[in-house]
Amino acid sequence: MAETLLKAWVCQVCGYVHYGPEPPEECPVCGAEPSMFAQEDLPTPDGVPVLAAQSLKIVIAGAGIAGVSAAEAVHLTAPQAEIVLISEERDLPYYRLNLTRYLAGEISPDQLDLHSAAWYPQNCIDLLRETGLSSLDLEHKEVVLSDQRRIGFDRLILTTGSRPFVPPLPGTGLANVTALRTRQDAETILARALGKSKLDVPTCLVIGGGLLGLETAGALANQGVQVDLLENQSWLLPRQLNQRAGELLGRHVEGLGIRLHTAARVKELQGNGTVRGALLEDGVFIPAGLVIFSAGVRPNARLAKEAGLAVNQGICVDEAMRTSHPDVFAAGDAAEHAGTLYGTWAPSQGQGAVAGANAAGQPAAFRALPRSNTLKVLGIDLFSIGRTTPKPGDRVIEAGDDHYACFVFEGSFLAGAILLGDASLSPSVKRAVENQIDCSSLLQGEPSVEEIARCLPNN
Repeated sequence: MAETLLKAWVCQVCGYVHYGPEPPEECPVCGAEPSMFAQEDLPTPDGVPVLAAQSLKIVIAGAGIAGVSAAEAVHLTAPQAEIVLISEERDLPYYRLNLTRYLAGEISPDQLDLHSAAWYPQNCIDLLRETGLSSLDLEHKEVVLSDQRRIGFDRLILTTGSRPFVPPLPGTGLANVTALRTRQDAETILARALGKSKLDVPTCLVIGGGLLGLETAGALANQGVQVDLLENQSWLLPRQLNQRAGELLGRHVEGLGIRLHTAARVKELQGNGTVRGALLEDGVFIPAGLVIFSAGVRPNARLAKEAGLAVNQGICVDEAMRTSHPDVFAAGDAAEHAGTLYGTWAPSQGQGAVAGANAAGQPAAFRALPRSNTLKVLGIDLFSIGRTTPKPGDRVIEAGDDHYACFVFEGSFLAGAILLGDASLSPSVKRAVENQIDCSSLLQGEPSVEEIARCLPNN
């Protein structure tokens, strides 16, 4: 099949771009049917071979959602390809975004697994668990494992993820100081907070009021644990919400029994072997027998940099998820696309599918979309997308309290929105922002939030 005959088919649900004479049988990212793909005039990613890759050996380093999505896309594209999926963790690959639901007691341990153990060999995937990487030998096209074994590859996909950022504060090495990143972290937190050996100080301190910190605090509060939540900015979710929405959310959080501290910065953690609390820069001491840092993540890009791949904050990739080496791809938290590290579930899943398809010879492209955010566990609907902080010249329309909505328009287009308390409009808002729907007729007058809601696209 000549490359010039390929058409670009864009999934209208998630933005995945498939190249071929016809749309795929289903979207490898969201499962959408062919009817949900629209043909668009987009260039085919440069340098991606269009070939039958049945005999390729493809190694995927990292078994989070990006790695598993890559493996699924490889097997779908080239069923006879040999796939090796390397995981540092002892458990089967799991839904990392559901760890807070697991903490909250909403789901059981077996509900975390992405697939059963039998699924991997059934799909020609050799899953290597508890296996670390030592280095990448790109000259000989081999990965070197931590036990110095070598595995050769025709194509390599790096989905090495990220690690929690713990600020270099005094006391972070004390016992009962941790972060929530892995399933083992969640089990450790549950054992400390709810286990038979009670905490010396029966309070948990969560440091960081972002999405993960909020959900972690809410999950533990749901289990009856007394929680203090510390945010160094003046309101919660400053990257996702404006001040009004952040303060309304804070009011809801406090209503759950969580003690909220905003504009608060930790000076040091204190304790004698085991943490007993945090001293803030203003001199306030917060007692805590368990401290959980939720202060962001850093991409695991060291091995890629040492191997000579282009690395900025993360591993630099193009729209095909290809790195600076023609046979190496990257996806997920470790990948930096057009200067952006996404670090969330949906983009990681999409990037993994694109990397897997391209590695197996089926051209596909990652379409950058405005970031969107939702909140679980806390018992309140929250959705935000795009730019929620207006620029000069933007038009802002907002209303509500318990059910708050804010729309930010740049010219005649919806640039961002916040829905708090009722997120039922989120699919329509998402389509309006992502598809850049012209709202000029609506904006000629002084529309209310209710009028905007009625005019948003339903499909």
